[in-house]
Amino acid sequence: MSENKTAKPKKESTAFGRVLRRWFVAGLIVWLPIAATLVVVRFIVNLLDASLLLIPPFWRPDIPGLGVLLSIVLLIATGAFAANFLGRQALSWAESMLDRIPIVRSVYGGIKKLAETVFADTSVSFRQPILFEYPRKGIWSIGFVTGNPIGEVQNKTAEEVITAFVPTTPNPTSGWIIFLPKKDVIWLDMSVEDAMRLIISLGVVTPDSPSLKRLVEELSPPADAPAVDSTDRSST
Repeated sequence: MSENKTAKPKKESTAFGRVLRRWFVAGLIVWLPIAATLVVVRFIVNLLDASLLLIPPFWRPDIPGLGVLLSIVLLIATGAFAANFLGRQALSWAESMLDRIPIVRSVYGGIKKLAETVFADTSVSFRQPILFEYPRKGIWSIGFVTGNPIGEVQNKTAEEVITAFVPTTPNPTSGWIIFLPKKDVIWLDMSVEDAMRLIISLGVVTPDSPSLKRLVEELSPPADAPAVDSTDRSST
């Protein structure tokens, strides 16, 4: 009889521990993305606030986030200046000066070419996720189209190829480029945002299967779970 009395509180204590674990993991799922978002937003705001250094110290207002507005205004003003004749002439003169500096011209030229390619209206860079067999047959990888190679790369391949960026996970800012035969590429219907979420989440969150929502539901205690009486827990 005494064994049954001791077994019941132990069973209820185990059930209560499982409920606590579910609540703890559910709390992590809620707060982890919020904390990560706040860290990223704070980093971007602090970075853009550096534009306030352009204002003399005695005129500089101490308003957090004002640098974001100033940065946007500067970008729009610079774009408007570069779009007219005088702006183009001034930029051409400045670029000719930078082109005379050995290391600077390589860095500046490469970044400018990358920006023109990515942000052009007709660009396909990073706007189409694809699926292909890599690093060998039977193993599939996901990547992004970055362009159609021209020149020596295309001339020395027997088939029409495309350039693809294969990101690493969970950090998609690093990766490598590969040249794929266009006929071997599967064009995905998912958006770039969905593909990035798939990569960053290590495949946990997929566009067709919102497993994160399902995981939260699985971690929630079932409706028919036995209630744990506080008096029983205190007695244990």
